[in-house]
Amino acid sequence: MIAQNTDRTGDSLKERRIGIYDRLKRIPCAVRRRARAGAIHEKSGLGICLLLGRCAIVVVTLLLAAVQVATAADSLDSGRGAQASKAVRNADTAVRRVEELAARVVDEAGVTGIGLAIVHDGMVLSERGFGVTDVSTKEAVDADTVFRLASLSKTFASALAAQLIDDGALRWESRIADQLPALKLHDIQAAQQLSVLDILSHRVGLPYNTYDRDLEANQPYPLLVAKLGDAPATCQPGDCYAYQNIAFSLIGDMVFAVTGDFYSHQVERRLFHPLGMYSATYGRDALEASVRWARPHIRSRGRWQAVRPKETYYRIPPAAGVNASARDMSQWLLAQLGDRPDVLSAAQLKTMHTGQVDTPGEIRGAGWRGERVRDAQYGIGWRVFDYAGQPLIFHAGAVQGYRAMMALLPDQNFGIVLMWNCESGAPSGLLATALDDMLALPSRDWTGLERVPKRRNRR
Repeated sequence: MIAQNTDRTGDSLKERRIGIYDRLKRIPCAVRRRARAGAIHEKSGLGICLLLGRCAIVVVTLLLAAVQVATAADSLDSGRGAQASKAVRNADTAVRRVEELAARVVDEAGVTGIGLAIVHDGMVLSERGFGVTDVSTKEAVDADTVFRLASLSKTFASALAAQLIDDGALRWESRIADQLPALKLHDIQAAQQLSVLDILSHRVGLPYNTYDRDLEANQPYPLLVAKLGDAPATCQPGDCYAYQNIAFSLIGDMVFAVTGDFYSHQVERRLFHPLGMYSATYGRDALEASVRWARPHIRSRGRWQAVRPKETYYRIPPAAGVNASARDMSQWLLAQLGDRPDVLSAAQLKTMHTGQVDTPGEIRGAGWRGERVRDAQYGIGWRVFDYAGQPLIFHAGAVQGYRAMMALLPDQNFGIVLMWNCESGAPSGLLATALDDMLALPSRDWTGLERVPKRRNRR
């Protein structure tokens, strides 16, 4: 927003400068016209001198004004250039430090593998991999290695919904019961009020993570939806926040109802393919069919052990079904920062990135959330934070053997995504490090590498 205002100011100064020059060029013509019209008497030398003297004063005044405008414009351009140069330096610093720390996190903290993407001002600054896809094969992670995104998948659900709303197939206020009349909640009236906006902003009125444990126990998604009516109500829809996976995934049923197509096919056609996210897929079978993919790792006898990805959360694609590489996710970051208006418009992004409900629990606890986040809300498929006074659009994800984090600084046109294939918290500090560097905040050891003994290659 600041940059836009500055651009308008610069244009205004240029227009004023051009206008002054035009007036200067017209003065001699005006003098000649007045002379021909008789305003200056041919025989009155005194009148001619007085008029020329007045014209000289006007010329000098306009020249001085032109110099002031030109100086102001040059100063503005210089200031804008200095700000842009500083932003570029900050972004370059963030990339350099995060890449260096990512290598150390793998080498010293024993993290198995990391995928990283960083973008700034419409450019991809980093698409890299660190570590290995599998501790037994030692295959290296690269920019095309596919990871499981877990709850970062929710950002695709909100984007698809926004597109369908612009197409007129849905409205944010569309009632779920109009398309899914069999849906039941504990309060019958509440089920009739529940909207698309409510489910995508976790304002359903159910307890936190309703029936997630049942999903993990291999109960099928349709059965869990049918059981929502048995869950106690905590508030009316739209009145309070509680994070959901089962209820959130009702958007997939809504998409099928209004398009006649499977939810995953719609995301692929409307988002993955236009953005060039060529290795992004849905489901375990697609992950395992990828040319190169990161195996999930869990701790076993003090070491990481590769296991097969669990199927459970893949059964709810809108909430946790996406697989993608760092190269894929750099394109998703660019789209979310407004650099792909052919896919996601500025109006759609503004709606998704606007907070809908307060989430005060996100600002409590240790680490960067407790120290840097001053305010926290949930938007539509995204968390909306105040990070040290700057708007931060964020989401994280976790399933067995995988972790992922994604963050956008819209005012700086900066974005970062991190994905890793083990259950370690160390890489999360890389994200805060990048944000701090981009905002020129005091450096902190968010990864904890300086506080713990080195554990070289303990995988």
